[in-house]
Amino acid sequence: MRFTSLFIILVLAAAGCTRIPQPASYAYSEQQKMQAVHHWDVLAWDVANQINNQLVHTDHIDTALFVKPTCSTDTFPCPPGKTTTFNESFHDLLKTRLYQFGIPTRHDPDTKAITVNYKVQVVYHRARRTAIQPGTFTALTSAIIVLRAMSDKLQALGAAAAVDIYNSTSPMAGHYEVIITTSMVRNNKYLFRSSDVYYINDKDFWHYQNSAHGSEIKIVASDPLPSPTTEPKL
Repeated sequence: MRFTSLFIILVLAAAGCTRIPQPASYAYSEQQKMQAVHHWDVLAWDVANQINNQLVHTDHIDTALFVKPTCSTDTFPCPPGKTTTFNESFHDLLKTRLYQFGIPTRHDPDTKAITVNYKVQVVYHRARRTAIQPGTFTALTSAIIVLRAMSDKLQALGAAAAVDIYNSTSPMAGHYEVIITTSMVRNNKYLFRSSDVYYINDKDFWHYQNSAHGSEIKIVASDPLPSPTTEPKL
């Protein structure tokens, strides 16, 4: 009787607890990963194409452009010697693509020209993240069910194949992403703005970072983990 009363009290207490929403992931999607200078050139062509279309749409096709890399806001250009490998390369690639589209592009600033700003933001995720394609576990479960009727050797072979399938369909996303934002401004008004998000290889993060070298993390006894705002040095 005492046990029954205690059980009822626990059930009522649990029912009275407020439940928080369960975490749910986004639907499966894909995101491109930048791993070569060719990918930078592909982005430069795509941005130049969008700019060209916008110039035609807004009747500014004959207006000159001035391309300016920024390291903070649109009005804050990167200091001399502080641009990144990506910044310098993308600056040249974008001007080349704009020229190939026939868009007049100036070498020096001009008050009459439309300014094209671009900014790179490096995002560091401390968590280990994987991306598993839909149907992976279903395929593995079906394989396991079928394996029950197989011999030991075939089971081992099938299990190895299942592991290979799992590994091939769950690539590591890495810890770094970049946000590359390009905007076209005239008279303090945006005529065009685009933001692109990419994965990058962890060891290549310094191509995109606003300083020549990564920040050094100092680990002390009172703070065993790096600060979320500090970029680790690889």
